[in-house]
Amino acid sequence: MKKQIAATGFVLFSFLLPLKAAAVTFTQMYVFGDSISDTGNTFNATLQATGTGLPPFPYFNGRFSNGPNWVDYLAEDLNLNPTPYTALTPTTIPTQGINFAFGGATTGTANTFNPNLIGLQQQIALFANLIPTNQSANSDALYVLWAGANDYLPTQSTTFTPFTTPTTTIGNLSSALSSLAALGAQNFLVVNLPDLGNLPSTRNTPVSSSLTALTNLHNTSLATTVNTLSQTPNSNLNIKLLNVNSLLNDAISNPANYNLTNVTEACINNPNCVFGGQTVQSQYLFWDNIHPSTASHQQIAGLAFKELQTESVPEPTSIFGTLALGALATGWRLRQKSKTVS
Repeated sequence: MKKQIAATGFVLFSFLLPLKAAAVTFTQMYVFGDSISDTGNTFNATLQATGTGLPPFPYFNGRFSNGPNWVDYLAEDLNLNPTPYTALTPTTIPTQGINFAFGGATTGTANTFNPNLIGLQQQIALFANLIPTNQSANSDALYVLWAGANDYLPTQSTTFTPFTTPTTTIGNLSSALSSLAALGAQNFLVVNLPDLGNLPSTRNTPVSSSLTALTNLHNTSLATTVNTLSQTPNSNLNIKLLNVNSLLNDAISNPANYNLTNVTEACINNPNCVFGGQTVQSQYLFWDNIHPSTASHQQIAGLAFKELQTESVPEPTSIFGTLALGALATGWRLRQKSKTVS
C-alpha cells in the first residue's frame, strides 16, 4: 500500500516538473547582417567589380576574420550550409538557405564599407523577391539577424553619418523582423551588440564612453522590441535574443576562462600574431580593430547553438490540470484496488 501511494506521489510530482523541449531542428538557415556574419558576399562582389576581392589576405576566405566566422560554426553545428547570395547562379538551388549579409551594411540602405554595396533593407527585399508568388517563407528555417554596429561606429564613409541615438536603428530592425514574419518566417535568432566603446579602435578614445552608453541603450531597446514582437497575438513567432554583449564583456573581464591572453589589441596589428599561426592567433579576442578573431566567433556560435538547442515550453493551465487529474485518478484507483485486496 505504501509503495503504491509513493508511486502515485512520484507520478504527480513528475507532472509538477518543468517541461523540456527536444533539440530544435531547422531545415534551412537565412542570414541578414553585416561583416560579422558575411561569409563571402563582400569579397565576391568586390572581386566581380574590380578584380580584387576584399577583404584580402591575411583575412580568411572572404571573412572579416582570420578563420571561419560564427555563421560558419553555427551552420556546421546545425548541419546546414547556407549559400552566400553572391555565389548564386540562375541554376543554383540553395536547398540549405542563403546568407545575405554584407560587410559595411547598416540597418538601413547605406553601406559604410562600399557605397555600391547594400544595407539590411535591401537584403530583406532580395529575400522577399526570391519567394515565389502565392508562397510563404519556410516556417521551419532559422532566420538570423545581426546588424546595427555600422549605424553607430565612426566611419570614413562620405555617404553616411553615424547615428547618435538608437531610434532609427531599432525601427529598421523591427521593420526587418516584421517583414520577414509577414512573409512566413517564424524562427528567429536576433543578436545584440557588443560594447562598441570597448573595441581596439574605440577604447581609450574621446567617443568610447558615448559609444558604450549608445550600445547599452540599443540593447535595451532591442530587447523590448523582441519581447513586443514575440507577444504579438496569433503570430507563432519564436524569437531568440542572443546576448553577445554579455559574452564578450565576460571574455574581457575573465580572459583565462576563454583561453585568451590578449583582449584589448588587434592581432592583425602585431606581425608576431599574424604570422604566429592559429596557436598564437587563438589567444586574441580581436582579429582587427573592430572584428572578433575566429576563436571568438567560435565562442559566439557555441552560445548561439546552446540557445537554440532547447526552447522554453509554457505549461498551459488546461494541460497541467489534465495531467494532475490523471495522476490523482491513478492514485484513487490504486487505493481502491488495495482495499479490495485487503
